[in-house]
Formats: sequence, structure tokens, C-alpha cells
Amino acid sequence: MSPLHGIALKVLSVLLFLVMQSMIKYVSDDIPPGQAVFFRSVFATPVIFAWLLARGELRTGLRTSNPLGHLMRGVIGTSSMLFGFAAVAYLTLPEATAIGYTSPLLVVIFAAVLLHEKVRAFRMTSVALGLVGVLIVLWPNLVGGQGTSSALGVVMALAAAFFAALVQIIVRRLVDSESTASIVFWFSVSASLMSLLTIPFGWVVPTPLQAVLLISAGLLGGLAQIFMTSAYRYADASLVAPFDYMSMLFALVIGYVVFGDVPTVNMLVGGAIIIAAGIVIILREQYLGKQRARQRKVTPPA
Repeated sequence: MSPLHGIALKVLSVLLFLVMQSMIKYVSDDIPPGQAVFFRSVFATPVIFAWLLARGELRTGLRTSNPLGHLMRGVIGTSSMLFGFAAVAYLTLPEATAIGYTSPLLVVIFAAVLLHEKVRAFRMTSVALGLVGVLIVLWPNLVGGQGTSSALGVVMALAAAFFAALVQIIVRRLVDSESTASIVFWFSVSASLMSLLTIPFGWVVPTPLQAVLLISAGLLGGLAQIFMTSAYRYADASLVAPFDYMSMLFALVIGYVVFGDVPTVNMLVGGAIIIAAGIVIILREQYLGKQRARQRKVTPPA
């Protein structure tokens, strides 16, 4: 275990994901989101393939005992990516990032409903607080002050967060029988194939600059996935997970420098509340995890 190494990898993965999303946003006026998903997935696959080969985990990554689980993860994960790429065409990067923080809040709800996990009042209160933050971010769009396109972007971003939360629930079940290498590899493959279904909805021939950006987005997405996965090898999840929220800082900087996006008061206040709620949930999970571990040590096996 090397906590600083794990944190560095996590922050780097967050930065690369934001750069990737920025590239998608830059070409979003001309490139349909389904086509962007295709480039993101296809060019991430060889990066992940090479990583598994270098680690000697290629056979593990290709092996699966739950193909239907991977298929479901692929359909829902691709849907999340599709809606997420569509959202950045209508929203600023900080707005899309803040709304995306809804996903871990929804995971708590889905875990209670779908996995029958016990969720106590403390975590539900944190979820409620986070949803208040989401409402603050969305308020200008709800009152119609930002136009129809912005409202559409909000719907897309919320849909992306919804599907991303479902993905986390599915992955929780997949890890019971599948390796991390297998989950990462087969998602890239399935997303590449499923994105082809969007061809009838309109694809375009990208310009040389657009092609470079799309290919680069795919390569960076693959690297970011590797760094994120590797981060959890060097540090506990409870330590590195809060660094997901570094994406807000990166989104503010990239949004302002590249796209001229000036953050609104609603976005900053709501985003801060969402981040606070998310960190509280993470810390609570860490505390409960330690309690369960101590109880297992104390309680003798039957």
C-alpha cells in the first residue's frame, strides 16, 4: 500500500477524464454523441488491452462466467456515456460535473431498493442534503431563465447520473464472480459495439482536427480508466474516493480557460453542498466498514 501513490493516480485519472470530456464538448456542435461514444470506446480498448497484456492479466480480462451481466453493464454504461456526452453540448463543464455528482447519492437509494442494503437515517439525510444542492444548481433552468437547450442539457445530465448509479449497482454484483480486468475490458468492447447502433441517427465525417480530438479522447479515456483502477491497488477506496471531487476544480479551470464559462453562484453553492454530502457519505461508509471488520474479528465463526 502506498497512499500518496494511490492519491496521485486518482487525481491524474480525474484530470484525464475531464480533458477527455472537454475534447468531446469541443466537437459536440458537429459530432453526434453516439459517434463520440464510438471513438471513446474503440480507441480506449487497445490501451486497456496493452495494459492487461503488460500485467499478465490478459487471460483474466478475457475470461468471464457472467456474459449476461457484462451485457447489462454494457447497455447501461453506454447509455450513461451517451447521455453524458449529449449533456456537455448544452451545459458548461462545471454544470455538467456538478449534476454528475448526483450519481453517488442515487447509489445509496438504489442499494437500499435493489440490493436491500440497510441505509440508516444518517446516510439518507446526507442524500437529502445532496439533492438540495442539485436543486440549487438546477434552479435557474427550472424557472426557465437559461433557455430550452440548457433545460435539455440538464435532463441529459440527470439521465447520465441515473444510469451511472445503476452501473455501480451492477458492478457490485459483477465483482462477486468477475475480475476487475474482465469488467474493464468487456465494457470497452461492448460500448464500442453498442455505439454502432446510433449510426441511423446520424454520423458525420470528422474534420482532421475533430478526428484527432476524438481519437485522443479515446486514448485518454483508456489511460484514465487504468489510472483509476490502479489507484485502488495502492490505497483504500475510502481514502481515494473523495478525490473524485477534484473534477469540479478542473472543470472550473478548463471551462473558463477553454470555453470562457463563468461559474454562477447557484452552481458554486449547489456544487459545494453536493460535494459535502458526498464526502459525508464516503466517511460514513468508511466508519461502518471499520465497525463491521471489528465485529467480524470479535465474533467467532460458528
